[in-house]
Amino acid sequence: MKFYDSIGPNPRTVRMFAHEKGINLPTEKVDLMKGENRKEPYLKLNAFGQTPALELDNGSFLSEITAICEYLDETNPNDTLIGKTPEQRAETRMWTRRVDLNIVEPLTNGFRFAEGLGLFKDRIPTFPEAAPGLKKIAQHNLAWLDKQMEGKQFIAGSRLTLADVLLFCFLDFAGGVGQPIPAELKNVTAWNDRMKARPSAVATAG
Repeated sequence: MKFYDSIGPNPRTVRMFAHEKGINLPTEKVDLMKGENRKEPYLKLNAFGQTPALELDNGSFLSEITAICEYLDETNPNDTLIGKTPEQRAETRMWTRRVDLNIVEPLTNGFRFAEGLGLFKDRIPTFPEAAPGLKKIAQHNLAWLDKQMEGKQFIAGSRLTLADVLLFCFLDFAGGVGQPIPAELKNVTAWNDRMKARPSAVATAG
């Protein structure tokens, strides 16, 4: 396998997930600042021009962080971060989808259309007028999640899952681009502190 890595929370999610599972991924860096992901030869790996991508041993490629992480989990089933049973896997996918659609997507586009506009305006359709509303949607849904996490160690309860890794990487990124976790969200803040102290978070920081 070969992992096509770059700056940003998307590839960090895969790196942190792999670290939690003890998987060593051979890596090749893609320079996002120079736009290497938006031109050949990278577009042959991922026609959508996003990082990361994972080259499999048979020469095929996977993109999308959820798909890559699920592949790594299924091919390395020890210490699963998806689940051991159909019920656990369904629960993980439910929470991962909730986190991705309701928090990560509006948070990320809020950044792309505002603080990141200079980088993204010539690469993807951008709507600066939408940025404030998108950020508010992310904050609203994060407050909803805070209530759901009362008494829980992780998003899905006592199990560390992909949902935790995904949300942590994006919230850690967001804190540096003007979207910090509101101080009143005590459950999310405590969870975030626990996640930040994990060896996988320390090893993949920066």
